[in-house]
Amino acid sequence: MPTTTAVPSIELNNQTTIPQLGFGVFQVPPEQTADTVTKALEVGYRHIDTAQMYGNEQEVGVALASSGLARDDYYVTSKLNNNNHAPDDARRAFDETLAKLGLEQIDLFLIHWPLSAVDADQYVETWRTMAEFVADGRARSIGVSNFQASHLDRIVAETGVVPAVNQIEVHPYFINDEARGASLRHGVEVEAWSPIAQGNVLGDETIGRIASAHGKTPAQVTLRWHVDRGDIVFPKSMSPERMAENFDIFDFELTADQIAEIAGLDRGEDGRQGPNPDTFDYVPD
Repeated sequence: MPTTTAVPSIELNNQTTIPQLGFGVFQVPPEQTADTVTKALEVGYRHIDTAQMYGNEQEVGVALASSGLARDDYYVTSKLNNNNHAPDDARRAFDETLAKLGLEQIDLFLIHWPLSAVDADQYVETWRTMAEFVADGRARSIGVSNFQASHLDRIVAETGVVPAVNQIEVHPYFINDEARGASLRHGVEVEAWSPIAQGNVLGDETIGRIASAHGKTPAQVTLRWHVDRGDIVFPKSMSPERMAENFDIFDFELTADQIAEIAGLDRGEDGRQGPNPDTFDYVPD
């Protein structure tokens, strides 16, 4: 199994570090997850991003256990499901995540969605509960996902606990500046999900022109744009060739003008691919 030193790390606000490029397993079927993660590790990925909602934590754990890698050589993120926000439910679900992953400690655990449209106050209590997992040593870091500026401001003000990261939708068609700016204002690193807008930016003329100038693909240029802006990014592919392509983004840099030009493709709310966190209210049975 090759060892990679190509991926830069970012220091979080609790002095731990996180690989800036990771591999996401959203929508990877459980029966294909172990093989897919194994292939990603073979390419060189060392940060795997899963979630209770994805239904494939156990299979991620199988791949990690059989990888031959030392525990310190990989980084694992998972997320609390929307039906587990009550404190006792969150504690039980966190125990289950560790068991499924086969870990005694997870590197990063996130609240997946604030669900303020369901309960305007619950996410604050959920966040207080999450802090217990760091205090007892079973999580190195905790963070949030899909938190808007108002959500971030409130949990920091009411609990005094600042998330390590906020994983939000960010891509050239939706730069999500308000949530991203609020995160950075609090010292919270930004993780970008749907980094290539579910493939919708790959045919963009501007990105294509910049890709040609660098001898790279539109996907590589888009991922490099995220990296050059300082965000953590998780491309997902089940193709080993595409995994390798997405990993091969550290031998070039975009110019400041190119970064700004890609950011100028922003379409505001019209560019959003996923749900709006202010109205998202899905809670599984």
